[in-house]
Amino acid sequence: MRFNKILARGSVAVLLTVGVAVGSPPVGAFAQSAQTAATAGVAVGPQYDTTHVYVAPEDFDRFVASLLATFGGTATKQGVFTVTPTQSSTMSQLVLTPVGTISVFGFKTPIPYPFGLERTGYLVTDMNEAVRAAKATGADVFVAPFNDPIGRDAIIQWPGGVSTQLYWHTTAPSYTPLQTIPENRVYVSSDRVDAFVRSFLAFSHGSVVSDEARAPGVEIGRPAETYRRVGIESKFGKLTAFITDGHLSYPYGWEMTGYEVTNLAETLTKARSAGVDVLVPPYKTDERDAVVVRFPGGYIAEIHSAIRK
Repeated sequence: MRFNKILARGSVAVLLTVGVAVGSPPVGAFAQSAQTAATAGVAVGPQYDTTHVYVAPEDFDRFVASLLATFGGTATKQGVFTVTPTQSSTMSQLVLTPVGTISVFGFKTPIPYPFGLERTGYLVTDMNEAVRAAKATGADVFVAPFNDPIGRDAIIQWPGGVSTQLYWHTTAPSYTPLQTIPENRVYVSSDRVDAFVRSFLAFSHGSVVSDEARAPGVEIGRPAETYRRVGIESKFGKLTAFITDGHLSYPYGWEMTGYEVTNLAETLTKARSAGVDVLVPPYKTDERDAVVVRFPGGYIAEIHSAIRK
Protein backbone atom coordinates (compact mmCIF):
# COMPACT_ATOMS: atom_id res chain seq x y z
CA MET A 1 0.00 0.00 0.00
CA ARG A 2 1.25 3.52 -0.61
CA PHE A 3 -0.11 6.73 1.13
CA ASN A 4 -0.39 9.26 4.06
CA LYS A 5 -2.21 11.92 5.80
CA ILE A 6 -0.19 13.66 8.44
CA LEU A 7 3.41 13.53 9.46
CA ALA A 8 6.55 14.59 11.09
CA ARG A 9 9.32 16.34 9.26
CA GLY A 10 13.11 16.27 8.95
CA SER A 11 16.36 18.25 8.73
CA VAL A 12 19.99 18.50 9.95
CA ALA A 13 22.11 18.79 13.10
CA VAL A 14 23.48 22.10 14.36
CA LEU A 15 20.47 24.16 13.69
CA LEU A 16 18.95 27.41 12.88
CA THR A 17 15.81 27.69 14.91
CA VAL A 18 13.42 29.89 13.01
CA GLY A 19 14.64 33.42 13.38
CA VAL A 20 17.93 32.50 15.11
CA ALA A 21 21.08 31.90 13.11
CA VAL A 22 23.36 29.15 14.36
CA GLY A 23 26.42 27.78 12.58
CA SER A 24 25.55 24.92 10.26
CA PRO A 25 27.75 22.10 9.05
CA PRO A 26 28.70 22.14 5.38
CA VAL A 27 26.96 19.85 2.90
CA GLY A 28 29.94 17.49 3.11
CA ALA A 29 29.23 16.92 6.80
CA PHE A 30 26.74 14.24 5.79
CA ALA A 31 28.96 12.36 3.38
CA GLN A 32 28.73 8.61 2.88
CA SER A 33 29.11 6.75 6.15
CA ALA A 34 30.25 3.27 7.01
CA GLN A 35 26.56 2.42 7.45
CA THR A 36 25.86 3.42 3.85
CA ALA A 37 28.69 1.30 2.54
CA ALA A 38 27.42 -1.67 4.55
CA THR A 39 23.92 -1.61 3.02
CA ALA A 40 22.79 -2.44 -0.49
CA GLY A 41 20.88 0.13 -2.55
CA VAL A 42 17.24 -0.97 -2.76
CA ALA A 43 15.64 1.98 -4.60
CA VAL A 44 14.00 1.49 -8.01
CA GLY A 45 13.18 5.01 -9.20
CA PRO A 46 11.18 8.11 -8.23
CA GLN A 47 8.22 7.25 -10.48
CA TYR A 48 7.62 4.27 -8.19
CA ASP A 49 7.57 6.35 -5.01
CA THR A 50 4.07 7.38 -4.08
CA THR A 51 2.50 9.91 -1.79
CA HIS A 52 -0.10 8.14 0.36
CA VAL A 53 -3.40 9.98 0.57
CA TYR A 54 -6.33 8.82 2.69
CA VAL A 55 -9.74 10.30 1.88
CA ALA A 56 -13.31 9.49 2.87
CA PRO A 57 -14.97 7.07 0.41
CA GLU A 58 -17.50 9.74 -0.57
CA ASP A 59 -14.65 12.06 -1.62
CA PHE A 60 -12.62 9.41 -3.43
CA ASP A 61 -13.74 9.89 -7.04
CA ARG A 62 -13.80 13.66 -6.81
CA PHE A 63 -10.29 13.71 -5.40
CA VAL A 64 -8.87 11.48 -8.13
CA ALA A 65 -10.63 13.55 -10.80
CA SER A 66 -9.18 16.77 -9.36
CA LEU A 67 -5.63 15.35 -9.43
CA LEU A 68 -5.95 14.34 -13.08
CA ALA A 69 -7.53 17.66 -14.04
CA THR A 70 -4.72 19.59 -12.33
CA PHE A 71 -1.67 17.58 -13.35
CA GLY A 72 -2.79 15.28 -16.18
CA GLY A 73 -1.91 11.61 -16.34
CA THR A 74 -3.86 8.40 -15.86
CA ALA A 75 -5.32 6.29 -13.06
CA THR A 76 -5.39 2.55 -12.59
CA LYS A 77 -8.66 0.70 -12.21
CA GLN A 78 -10.27 1.32 -8.84
CA GLY A 79 -10.69 -1.68 -6.57
CA VAL A 80 -11.49 -2.67 -2.99
CA PHE A 81 -8.75 -4.54 -1.13
CA THR A 82 -7.26 -5.50 2.21
CA VAL A 83 -3.92 -3.67 2.30
CA THR A 84 -3.11 -4.05 6.00
CA PRO A 85 -1.92 -7.13 7.93
CA THR A 86 -5.16 -7.18 9.92
CA GLN A 87 -8.81 -7.16 8.85
CA SER A 88 -9.77 -4.03 6.90
CA SER A 89 -11.26 -2.92 3.60
CA THR A 90 -10.34 0.06 1.46
CA MET A 91 -10.99 1.51 -1.94
CA SER A 92 -7.62 1.87 -3.66
CA GLN A 93 -6.39 3.52 -6.85
CA LEU A 94 -3.01 4.60 -8.20
CA VAL A 95 -2.82 7.98 -9.95
CA LEU A 96 0.11 8.33 -12.34
CA THR A 97 0.79 11.97 -13.19
CA PRO A 98 3.81 13.47 -14.99
CA VAL A 99 4.82 15.24 -11.76
CA GLY A 100 4.41 12.44 -9.23
CA THR A 101 2.61 9.23 -8.33
CA ILE A 102 -0.19 9.18 -5.74
CA SER A 103 -1.74 6.18 -4.01
CA VAL A 104 -5.29 6.93 -2.90
CA PHE A 105 -7.09 5.04 -0.14
CA GLY A 106 -10.70 5.33 0.94
CA PHE A 107 -11.22 3.01 3.89
CA LYS A 108 -14.66 1.46 4.27
CA THR A 109 -13.69 0.14 7.71
CA PRO A 110 -11.84 1.81 10.59
CA ILE A 111 -8.17 2.27 9.65
CA PRO A 112 -5.88 -0.06 11.64
CA TYR A 113 -3.06 1.70 13.49
CA PRO A 114 -0.54 2.95 12.36
CA PHE A 115 -1.79 3.13 8.78
CA GLY A 116 -2.52 6.67 7.69
CA LEU A 117 0.56 7.99 9.47
CA GLU A 118 2.99 6.98 6.72
CA ARG A 119 3.54 9.76 4.20
CA THR A 120 5.28 7.96 1.34
CA GLY A 121 5.58 4.52 -0.19
CA TYR A 122 8.96 3.49 -1.65
CA LEU A 123 9.21 0.56 -4.07
CA VAL A 124 12.23 -1.57 -3.15
CA THR A 125 14.06 -4.30 -5.01
CA ASP A 126 14.19 -6.67 -2.02
CA MET A 127 11.98 -6.36 1.04
CA ASN A 128 14.21 -8.39 3.36
CA GLU A 129 17.29 -6.36 2.42
CA ALA A 130 15.35 -3.09 2.71
CA VAL A 131 14.19 -3.90 6.24
CA ARG A 132 17.69 -5.02 7.22
CA ALA A 133 19.14 -1.79 5.85
CA ALA A 134 16.54 0.32 7.63
CA LYS A 135 17.43 -1.27 10.95
CA ALA A 136 21.17 -0.96 10.30
CA THR A 137 20.86 2.75 9.59
CA GLY A 138 18.86 3.58 12.71
CA ALA A 139 15.25 3.35 11.56
CA ASP A 140 12.58 1.46 13.50
CA VAL A 141 10.45 -1.23 11.87
CA PHE A 142 7.06 0.19 12.75
CA VAL A 143 5.06 -2.54 10.97
CA ALA A 144 6.83 -5.82 10.24
CA PRO A 145 6.67 -7.11 6.64
CA PHE A 146 3.34 -8.59 5.58
CA ASN A 147 1.73 -9.85 2.39
CA ASP A 148 -0.70 -7.75 0.38
CA PRO A 149 -2.68 -8.74 -2.76
CA ILE A 150 0.25 -7.94 -5.09
CA GLY A 151 3.39 -8.25 -2.98
CA ARG A 152 4.78 -7.38 0.44
CA ASP A 153 4.83 -4.25 2.59
CA ALA A 154 6.37 -2.86 5.76
CA ILE A 155 6.39 0.51 7.52
CA ILE A 156 9.56 1.99 8.93
CA GLN A 157 10.01 5.09 11.07
CA TRP A 158 13.09 7.29 10.79
CA PRO A 159 14.66 9.03 13.76
CA GLY A 160 12.51 12.10 14.31
CA GLY A 161 9.22 10.31 13.70
CA VAL A 162 8.89 10.34 9.89
CA SER A 163 7.13 7.17 8.73
CA THR A 164 7.61 5.57 5.31
CA GLN A 165 6.02 2.50 3.77
CA LEU A 166 8.24 0.09 1.86
CA TYR A 167 6.64 -2.10 -0.76
CA TRP A 168 7.66 -4.85 -3.15
CA HIS A 169 5.64 -6.25 -6.06
CA THR A 170 5.54 -9.93 -7.00
CA THR A 171 5.45 -8.78 -10.63
CA ALA A 172 7.71 -5.77 -11.16
CA PRO A 173 5.74 -2.72 -12.33
CA SER A 174 6.75 -0.52 -15.26
CA TYR A 175 5.84 3.18 -15.06
CA THR A 176 6.77 6.00 -17.39
CA PRO A 177 9.57 8.21 -16.01
CA LEU A 178 8.36 11.47 -14.49
CA GLN A 179 8.69 14.84 -16.22
CA THR A 180 9.66 16.44 -12.92
CA ILE A 181 10.56 14.83 -9.59
CA PRO A 182 8.36 15.80 -6.64
CA GLU A 183 9.84 16.62 -3.25
CA ASN A 184 8.94 14.69 -0.13
CA ARG A 185 8.51 17.51 2.42
CA VAL A 186 9.30 16.57 6.03
CA TYR A 187 9.47 18.66 9.18
CA VAL A 188 11.88 17.58 11.93
CA SER A 189 13.08 19.19 15.13
CA SER A 190 16.59 20.47 15.64
CA ASP A 191 17.13 17.79 18.28
CA ARG A 192 16.52 14.90 15.86
CA VAL A 193 17.46 16.26 12.46
CA ASP A 194 21.06 15.05 12.55
CA ALA A 195 19.98 11.49 13.32
CA PHE A 196 17.24 11.67 10.68
CA VAL A 197 19.53 12.90 7.90
CA ARG A 198 22.29 10.40 8.64
CA SER A 199 19.81 7.52 8.78
CA PHE A 200 18.02 8.52 5.58
CA LEU A 201 21.28 9.10 3.69
CA ALA A 202 22.65 5.73 4.74
CA PHE A 203 19.45 3.95 3.68
CA SER A 204 18.88 5.80 0.41
CA HIS A 205 22.54 6.06 -0.64
CA GLY A 206 21.67 9.68 -1.40
CA SER A 207 23.47 12.95 -0.86
CA VAL A 208 22.80 16.36 0.62
CA VAL A 209 22.50 18.77 -2.32
CA SER A 210 21.70 21.89 -0.30
CA ASP A 211 21.96 23.05 3.29
CA GLU A 212 20.50 26.53 3.65
CA ALA A 213 21.05 27.99 7.12
CA ARG A 214 18.99 31.09 6.26
CA ALA A 215 16.23 29.87 3.98
CA PRO A 216 13.45 32.44 3.48
CA GLY A 217 10.81 32.14 6.18
CA VAL A 218 8.03 32.92 3.68
CA GLU A 219 8.29 29.24 2.74
CA ILE A 220 6.86 28.29 6.15
CA GLY A 221 4.58 31.27 6.73
CA ARG A 222 7.11 33.41 8.65
CA PRO A 223 8.26 36.00 6.08
CA ALA A 224 10.15 38.19 8.56
CA GLU A 225 12.42 35.33 9.65
CA THR A 226 14.75 32.65 8.32
CA TYR A 227 15.04 28.96 9.05
CA ARG A 228 17.17 26.00 8.06
CA ARG A 229 16.33 23.81 5.07
CA VAL A 230 18.16 20.72 3.82
CA GLY A 231 17.72 19.11 0.41
CA ILE A 232 18.52 15.44 -0.24
CA GLU A 233 18.49 13.59 -3.55
CA SER A 234 18.72 9.86 -4.15
CA LYS A 235 17.31 7.20 -6.44
CA PHE A 236 14.17 7.49 -4.29
CA GLY A 237 13.82 11.07 -5.56
CA LYS A 238 13.93 14.37 -3.70
CA LEU A 239 13.44 15.01 0.01
CA THR A 240 13.31 18.47 1.57
CA ALA A 241 13.76 18.70 5.33
CA PHE A 242 12.37 21.74 7.13
CA ILE A 243 14.00 22.39 10.50
CA THR A 244 11.73 24.53 12.66
CA ASP A 245 10.67 25.10 16.23
CA GLY A 246 7.19 23.81 15.35
CA HIS A 247 5.54 27.22 15.71
CA LEU A 248 3.76 26.94 12.38
CA SER A 249 0.55 28.47 11.14
CA TYR A 250 -1.92 26.36 9.17
CA PRO A 251 -1.40 24.81 6.62
CA TYR A 252 2.41 24.62 6.96
CA GLY A 253 3.55 21.19 8.03
CA TRP A 254 0.44 19.51 6.64
CA GLU A 255 1.65 19.59 3.04
CA MET A 256 3.36 16.28 2.31
CA THR A 257 4.62 16.76 -1.23
CA GLY A 258 5.83 19.61 -3.43
CA TYR A 259 5.01 19.21 -7.13
CA GLU A 260 7.07 20.99 -9.78
CA VAL A 261 5.11 22.18 -12.82
CA THR A 262 6.21 24.08 -15.92
CA ASN A 263 3.70 26.92 -15.59
CA LEU A 264 2.31 27.61 -12.13
CA ALA A 265 -0.38 30.04 -13.28
CA GLU A 266 -1.80 27.58 -15.82
CA THR A 267 -1.74 24.72 -13.33
CA LEU A 268 -3.48 26.86 -10.73
CA THR A 269 -6.22 27.76 -13.20
CA LYS A 270 -6.82 24.06 -13.88
CA ALA A 271 -6.77 23.30 -10.16
CA ARG A 272 -9.34 25.95 -9.29
CA SER A 273 -11.63 24.68 -12.05
CA ALA A 274 -11.38 21.21 -10.50
CA GLY A 275 -12.49 22.41 -7.05
CA VAL A 276 -9.04 22.84 -5.50
CA ASP A 277 -8.80 25.55 -2.81
CA VAL A 278 -5.84 27.92 -2.54
CA LEU A 279 -4.69 28.02 1.08
CA VAL A 280 -1.51 30.08 0.58
CA PRO A 281 -1.61 32.52 -2.37
CA PRO A 282 1.28 32.43 -4.85
CA TYR A 283 4.58 33.73 -3.47
CA LYS A 284 8.09 34.02 -4.86
CA THR A 285 11.56 33.17 -3.57
CA ASP A 286 14.92 33.16 -5.32
CA GLU A 287 14.33 29.53 -6.29
CA ARG A 288 10.64 29.16 -7.09
CA ASP A 289 7.15 30.54 -7.53
CA ALA A 290 4.93 28.52 -5.21
CA VAL A 291 1.45 28.07 -3.78
CA VAL A 292 -0.15 25.74 -1.21
CA VAL A 293 -3.48 24.16 -2.11
CA ARG A 294 -6.08 21.75 -0.71
CA PHE A 295 -7.67 19.19 -3.00
CA PRO A 296 -11.22 17.86 -2.58
CA GLY A 297 -11.08 15.35 0.25
CA GLY A 298 -8.55 17.39 2.23
CA TYR A 299 -5.16 16.55 0.68
CA ILE A 300 -2.79 19.53 1.05
CA ALA A 301 0.12 20.02 -1.34
CA GLU A 302 2.66 22.59 -2.41
CA ILE A 303 2.90 23.31 -6.15
CA HIS A 304 5.75 25.29 -7.65
CA SER A 305 7.56 26.35 -10.79
CA ALA A 306 11.33 26.56 -10.60
CA ILE A 307 12.98 29.90 -11.36
CA ARG A 308 15.66 29.28 -13.95
CA LYS A 309 18.88 31.17 -13.34
